Order: sequence, then structure tokens, then C-alpha cells
Amino acid sequence: MSIAVETFGFFVAALGLLMLGVTLPNSYWRVSTVHGNVITTNTIYENLWYSCATDSLGVSNCWEFPSMLALSGYVQGCRALMITAILLGFLGLFLGMLGLRCINIGSLVLSTKVKLAAIAGALHMLAGTCGMVAITWYAINITQDFFNPLYAGTKYELGPALYLGWSASLLSILGGICLCSNCCCASKEDRVTRAHLPYKPSTVQMPSVASQEEGDISFGKYGKNAYV
Repeated sequence: MSIAVETFGFFVAALGLLMLGVTLPNSYWRVSTVHGNVITTNTIYENLWYSCATDSLGVSNCWEFPSMLALSGYVQGCRALMITAILLGFLGLFLGMLGLRCINIGSLVLSTKVKLAAIAGALHMLAGTCGMVAITWYAINITQDFFNPLYAGTKYELGPALYLGWSASLLSILGGICLCSNCCCASKEDRVTRAHLPYKPSTVQMPSVASQEEGDISFGKYGKNAYV
């Protein structure tokens, strides 16, 4: 059962990492629709890297943010957290492959595999936490501007990329928990297995006294000339 949990956690964490990789370049982190007549109605959508506008005719124009230092602090922080989450997820995926007990790579013993799986689970949980913090931070800024009556800029709404990122972060955390819990289960199973090992005392056969006496008697029946 523990091997099944370990494999399930590995693939769930890998799916979460894949979804985090899709979330980062997704264009729809926040969306706003500016209403007007048929010509001026357009949709504005942004992510961490660029902003785009699409008019009612379907023509899109995108421009990248000119300077990183000119961006808001939360956008820079979200970039750093998302990139960190993906790097930690890749490292956890690599260590998880080495730690899976159903895969034999090299001559790793079971205790080493369990430790690698536990480290991989911790990295996946950390990656999911970074992604969760980044997306929640971004969403909080959107909602603050949206519900602020004194804000004169463009008011955005939550884009579909944020929901995808939340789901990816939850999957990464769930996969990491499965890997770490499997480490605890594996250590318990190892202790139980060692406790139930049958005890077989070592037996050393010593020559009996009777056999030694018989040998001496048989040796005495013959003279020294019999062995020449």
C-alpha cells in the first residue's frame, strides 16, 4: 500500500509542477473589459510579463512591461516566487524519481530511497507554498483595487490563470504530503519487520567425548609399525 501512495504522490506532484509551468506564461492573470460602442469595446488582460488588449474585431496588441524596476513590488515578488516554485518542483521531481522504490537506479539501499523521497516531498510542498503565496498575493492586489472607490485606474478581475495556479499549488502540496507520509510508513514497516524476524540461535557442534574415546581406543589397537 505504501508503494501505491508513494507513486500516487509522485505523479500528483508532477502534475502540479506541470500546471505551475502552464500558469506562469499564461496571459490571463487579470482581465478587464472596457465597454463602449461596437468599435471601442475591448478586453485588457495581463500577466507577470506583458499586457494585451483585444478589440471587438478580435485584433490583439501586446506590449511587454518596459522595466522590471518600474513594476510594482508585488509583481516582482510574484515573479520570484513562481520561478522559485518551478525550480523547487523540478528538483523535487528528480529526487522523487531516485527515491521511488518501484524504480531501481544505481545501487541505492532502501533507507537512502526513503530519505530521498522525504526530501522530494518537502521540496514539492515548499514549491506549492511558493506558488500559493504568489497567486494569493496577486489576487489580493486585484481585489483591493477593484473594491477601492478611490482607485481611478483600470479595474481588473481575477483571471483563469489564478484558478489554475491555485489548483497546481494544491496538487504540489498534496503530492509532497503523500511522499513524506510514505516515508513515515516505510520506517514503521521496517521496524515492525525487524521486530518479527525469527530468532535462530547459532548451533556449533562439538565432538562428543564418546567419539574421542573411541578414536583413542581404535588408535591403541595398532602398534606403531602399522602406520609405516
